Amino acid sequence: MATIQNEDHIALFIDCDNISHKAIEGIINELSKYGVVNIRQAYGNWTKDNLKNWEDKLLQFAIKPIQQFDYSKNKNATDILMTIDAIDLLHTKNIDAFAFATSDSDFTPVVMRVQAEGIKVFGFGEKKTPKPFMAACSQFIFTEKLMKVDTKDPHMADIIITPTKKSSKEMRSDTWLVNVLRTAVEQTMDADGWANLADIGQYINNSTSFSPINYGYKKLSNLIDEIDLFDVYVDENSKMMSIRDKRFKTDL
Repeated sequence: MATIQNEDHIALFIDCDNISHKAIEGIINELSKYGVVNIRQAYGNWTKDNLKNWEDKLLQFAIKPIQQFDYSKNKNATDILMTIDAIDLLHTKNIDAFAFATSDSDFTPVVMRVQAEGIKVFGFGEKKTPKPFMAACSQFIFTEKLMKVDTKDPHMADIIITPTKKSSKEMRSDTWLVNVLRTAVEQTMDADGWANLADIGQYINNSTSFSPINYGYKKLSNLIDEIDLFDVYVDENSKMMSIRDKRFKTDL
């Protein structure tokens, strides 16, 4: 959030039945902020027409397609294979972080298993993604915030959607968000109520799947400025930002 901790190796698993091909560029760009996505695997039944749009993306982003036939009607064998491969990598490769691109809550157990090894898990999925899967991830980002403009105009094809920023009023009415921010400040503040933004970001990373991107902000500091619940102080020398809850009362 306030600082980026580089991960040496990131393994990305894509459930192509439950994620749009339009989101993959944004997903890889986001993960690249944290390290090298040197394992990229996309799962699905590639004999089906509904995955045709993925073919160009696989080549463009050097993603390895993993074929999984449907062994029985209305049963998705892809989930099982993807889970097995993730667990195999967990025990055989030196992976610093995992990423799962899916809107399917069936992957919640494998995410929790990876987390139990002390390894960070990035999650990506649509807004319809069940909350248990989102909560299990170290950080979860809605793919709608990462997708390009859907247009037939070739001159517009590479234009990126600018995520709609939540207003101060909208964010202050989000009880979960306000509680996350205030709790993080309370847990990291000094005797005068001031908390370093980097410490706040680390606390939030350790305790929730929050990402400022889901609210339309690239950085936690930008969201803090906009929500207007905290006093902000920036040290002139170190440029480090500290914040304090406006409700905090100092002793007179």
